[in-house]
Amino acid sequence: MGKVAVLTNDLQSDIVDKTPQRAAGIAEAKADFVAFLDGMRSRGHRVFHLQLINLPEDPNAEWDANGHLPVQLGTPGAAILADFLDPADDVVVKHKDSGFYETELHERLQAAGVDTVLVTGLQTQICVQTTAADAFFRGYNVWVPSDCVVSGDPEAKERSLAWLDGYCATIAESSDILRILDESGELPRKKVSIYP
Repeated sequence: MGKVAVLTNDLQSDIVDKTPQRAAGIAEAKADFVAFLDGMRSRGHRVFHLQLINLPEDPNAEWDANGHLPVQLGTPGAAILADFLDPADDVVVKHKDSGFYETELHERLQAAGVDTVLVTGLQTQICVQTTAADAFFRGYNVWVPSDCVVSGDPEAKERSLAWLDGYCATIAESSDILRILDESGELPRKKVSIYP
């Protein structure tokens, strides 16, 4: 039996505080999200925080209206938010939306014996969705706790969860995920059919 790991996306103030809608979404999700992370850690599962770092030479990097590039390496706005971070957690730097694109995430998960990932964070329809799809492409069993993903656009979040559920991930509340792990010690793999 393989191991389970939680992947968070973009829990960084430059990203969270970009819009009032994102900040409100994180504030609303925070209690359940932090409880879920603590619950996973207490059960012996690892947490990997995917930390977006923008590169000035990236033509797709999003500069703000003042000509400032957010989430640059070493800046306060790029740090993982303290409320979600534990000293035992792993941090993996990424430069694109997916946590797997040109990063060491896959190698680190493989070295840890992980075969199931729980993809969380911000934004559901971008970084969560691309990271979950890339995990699926690499053979991982993918789950998404619906109360631990956030978007500044609630309708986009629901569309993304529906897409993930219909394709590559099992969607469930975080409390149900913890209950299933306690009852069976593992999370069943979704039976995926691309030819319904």
